[in-house]
Amino acid sequence: MKLAIIGQSLFGQEVYSNLRKQGHRVVGVFTVPDKDGKADPLAVAAEKDGTPVFKFPRWRVKGNPIPEVVDAYKAVGAELNVMPFCSQFIPMNIIDHPKHGSIIYHPSILPLHRGASAINWTLIHGDKKAGFTVFWADDGLDTGPILLQRECAVEPNDTVDTLYNRFLFPEGIKAMVESVQLIADGKAPRVPQTEEGASYEGHSEEVNLAQPAEAIHNWIRGHDKVPGAWTCGNASAGFTEGFNAALLVKHNWGLMQIQWELPVSSCPVTVLYPFCILHPSQLLVKNLQFEDGKMIPASKYFSSGESTSLDLTDDEKKMAEEIRSIWKGILSNVPAIEDTTDFFKSGAASMDVVRLVEEVKQKCAGVQLQNEDVYMATTFQDFIQMFVRKLRGEDQEEELVVDYVKVNNMTVKMPYQCFINGKFEDAENGKSYDTINPTDGSVICKVSYASVGDVDRAVAAAKEAYEIGPWGRMNPRDRGSLLYRLADLMEEHQEELATIESIDSGAVYTLALKTHVGMSIQTFRYFAGWCDKIQGKTIPINQARPNRNLTFTKKEPLGVCAIVIPWNYPLMMLAWKSAACLAAGNTLVLKPAQVTPLTALKFAELSVKAGIPKGVINILPGSGGMVGQRLSDHPDIRKLGFTGSTPIGKQIMKSCALSNLKKVSLELGGKSPLIIFSDCDMDKAVRMGMSSVYFNKGENCIAAGRLFVEESIHDEYISRVVEEIKKMKIGDPLDRSTDHGPQNHKAHLDKLLEYCEVGVKEGATLVYGGRQVDRPGFFMEPTVFTDVEDHMFIAKEESFGPVMVVSKFKDGDVDGVLQRANDTEYGLASGVFTRDINKAMYVSERLEAGTVFVNTYNKTDVASPFGGFKQSGFGKDLGEDALMEYLKTKAVTVEY
Repeated sequence: MKLAIIGQSLFGQEVYSNLRKQGHRVVGVFTVPDKDGKADPLAVAAEKDGTPVFKFPRWRVKGNPIPEVVDAYKAVGAELNVMPFCSQFIPMNIIDHPKHGSIIYHPSILPLHRGASAINWTLIHGDKKAGFTVFWADDGLDTGPILLQRECAVEPNDTVDTLYNRFLFPEGIKAMVESVQLIADGKAPRVPQTEEGASYEGHSEEVNLAQPAEAIHNWIRGHDKVPGAWTCGNASAGFTEGFNAALLVKHNWGLMQIQWELPVSSCPVTVLYPFCILHPSQLLVKNLQFEDGKMIPASKYFSSGESTSLDLTDDEKKMAEEIRSIWKGILSNVPAIEDTTDFFKSGAASMDVVRLVEEVKQKCAGVQLQNEDVYMATTFQDFIQMFVRKLRGEDQEEELVVDYVKVNNMTVKMPYQCFINGKFEDAENGKSYDTINPTDGSVICKVSYASVGDVDRAVAAAKEAYEIGPWGRMNPRDRGSLLYRLADLMEEHQEELATIESIDSGAVYTLALKTHVGMSIQTFRYFAGWCDKIQGKTIPINQARPNRNLTFTKKEPLGVCAIVIPWNYPLMMLAWKSAACLAAGNTLVLKPAQVTPLTALKFAELSVKAGIPKGVINILPGSGGMVGQRLSDHPDIRKLGFTGSTPIGKQIMKSCALSNLKKVSLELGGKSPLIIFSDCDMDKAVRMGMSSVYFNKGENCIAAGRLFVEESIHDEYISRVVEEIKKMKIGDPLDRSTDHGPQNHKAHLDKLLEYCEVGVKEGATLVYGGRQVDRPGFFMEPTVFTDVEDHMFIAKEESFGPVMVVSKFKDGDVDGVLQRANDTEYGLASGVFTRDINKAMYVSERLEAGTVFVNTYNKTDVASPFGGFKQSGFGKDLGEDALMEYLKTKAVTVEY
């Protein structure tokens, strides 16, 4: 029989696939449009089979069917419409058109619980039976004749999830296929629905605490996918400062005894279900994490921890072995991955979680997996069980399914024009240039090449937006809401942003997702929270009798700001400066690096969707010599924030002074020292020392430019570093298992190769690397130099690449190594590894750098100020200090 499938979701996909296996011909699939470039699972399956797929946003307008949609549907010639899960309103001339009409699936035993949320109301009403109905669609509300029904018992602890996964999903698929076969055989019944027992429940949010305990339990589990313990009583106690959520609870049909440590002195607490606390702080704890790193849903705290073990199919066993190899690749220190191997006890960190999730998603297209899933299934056996459950469709959030195998499988939308006054437009002179994919040297696209005229138009738009537009008059809290919305949109598009960042800058995808994009989102959320907390002070001054005076200060925005960012973290550098600038109430003109403009332009697109008024944000791709220079010289710009090299920073500072003495903040070059003492934790020092150099393939402003290793452990340290380098996978940054991607652009790769040649000529020992990788693209081998003396070029100059420069220092010579570490014109970052806290504090006090890492490295946070000393610049990004960079202080004195 010729079928049209109208619907969506994983359920729709399974019905579609099983009907085709039964020999039925699907002549058309009608599903929802792609969301954020991601197709619905039903569409993915149908397109793979070559089945015609139609993605209509709607079927009717103002109650009337859309003629072209109706014509497209009728053209497929279906004999029956099968509607397994349909969220759109389908007109009756579509429902009635096929020879056999239309059948639809409903998750209740009709006529009970007609309408939406039927499964929820089954639980809320405490029904002893649940089930589903396949019925003939009519023009009523789930009132058509019944074709087939199935029932199941409702267990006391059933939830929406358990009912759906245990019965409604698997049995519903079978029932839909059986119904079609009954129609094909001419045996399908049409049993009229009775009105006896029919119900339709509206939306409900409020629970009546005066009900019996069982009714409250039913209400909660019907409204939440994973509820657990509950109470309808109040608990009061004396609380200590802290936020540890320590609890003493009895889970039964009576009251719950509970003790919390909250950041308040004392308060009455009403507990609805685990860790949903109704008091002024509105605390909600979703998950609990134990000392060993294991995490569970809060609702599972009282369960025994036992669950039915799944028997794996042959295909699932094959996938399990592929995942075992992924674990082995990440946990290289573990001899063999056993079923009992614990991911975190084996040394994995948060970055490894991202890699595991993304690599598994790449190997097993279509599975839905999130970082927290790893914390909840820490052993290999638990992880496989969790993975298979998801693979079988127990996770209902189908819209999150993304195919990560190839970039072309994701619809990546990349704006390429200048963004001025809320619009994308070509450069004034029509010029453009190629932006290059460093993985293979291919052209990604042509990007507009902004001119001086474009700068002037952008500055004029930003000035108008600040002086007379809505941004300058906006309530700070409303401004914060827009920035929160922008952060949310960045999160919704994070896979797309990470993909663009990878192909444009060469960043490994998992790092781009976690750091480049992840920290950008955190930055905008952090500064969005500052918008309505920018405050002045009242100042007591000497009173001039007989008059009295009131003196207070106001923090005000500067006006139009220019921002010039580098190519190593294109989106994150944008966020670090733009978020503080916008939170303070300024408008901006931003120039991304010429070689990496694409995520900045994508950000501009998202800013429009977020509702940021036109002119507030302007993005100008192009050259630093033209765009950057004009921004430095422009008289209407009041502040310029720059991250880049020290020589360019000096030129910018000079131009800003000579033009209109505009405010400047500079984050410039570095040669950050890392001192490793013999009393360090060697495993950690090796791991973090490598990260300090090779993180983001060495293109990192705070990268350790020189390691000082105490003589007694020097040789062991180098040996272990080289051993770990050999395990690193160099390759395509979009491959989730890649450790080391290409350098950003060819000119930089050539500079790094020359840097290594100079090091060899000067007499340093090249222990490993120093060469270009023999493959297409701009790949550089991770490199190690030892025997580096203080006078050498590589001891003084920054490589900005994956080159570890190591020098020995004599055992116990703390002051000597400090003198050598500080013997540089730079002072951006530094680090020390030692178990001796006194030594750590002594060294950190004497290191001349804006950031000092002790027994860690690269650990930046949006709340912590970031910036350097000496020729590494001045001014701060991140934290409250960054906000002050984009504000001016006005003092007001009133006599009364």
